[in-house]
Amino acid sequence: MTAHFINLLDELLRRSLRMASAVEHMLAEACDAAKRLDGAMAQRIIDRDRDVDEEEVAIETETLRLMTLFQPMGADMRQLCTILKVNSDLERIADCAVNIAQRVYHVAPGVMEELGDDLEDFYPAVRRMLQDVLHAYAKVDVAGAQAIRAQDAVIDALYGQFIQKAVIRAAGQAPEMLAAYMDVLSIAKNLERIADHATNIAEDVIYLGTGRIVRHSIP
Repeated sequence: MTAHFINLLDELLRRSLRMASAVEHMLAEACDAAKRLDGAMAQRIIDRDRDVDEEEVAIETETLRLMTLFQPMGADMRQLCTILKVNSDLERIADCAVNIAQRVYHVAPGVMEELGDDLEDFYPAVRRMLQDVLHAYAKVDVAGAQAIRAQDAVIDALYGQFIQKAVIRAAGQAPEMLAAYMDVLSIAKNLERIADHATNIAEDVIYLGTGRIVRHSIP
């Protein structure tokens, strides 16, 4: 493959990693905004969503252009396919961060005080999982990606425990309070979805490094 193509591919990867860093920061701020019920911070996250959407389209457009123009094979084609798939998951993670930020405007402070402690283990676990998988993506760390796939079960367990506690506590409340509990449940659900997208990225890293498709297989 030509040096020109390699330069374009390298720049595309750097662009993908810059988007990954931006999305990671969005998640970190969304977690902080939810913990503090900070509306100003939440609005900053919401305002950045359009930038992420535009960057997703731009990266996808460039990826497809390189595929069409140069018709790469082997490792180069795997790299482009991985960038395309990771790009989609990053945009969806950003959407989940925005969903969390939007809940800040609706969560009743009393309900957040009641359930907030149960989210304390959830926030750092999901943030760490995303941080780890993006590091694995940058380094094409197959072993690290395989370890991250196993973390998804931990997040699922935390989510299940949180749902059980929240439902039990909501059961004794007046009907008009149920919406407030649903807002907190929505935060937890979006965190669980982010972990799913991080798992997708881990599987893409394994494909990039080995050529194996491990989706739907047991970690």
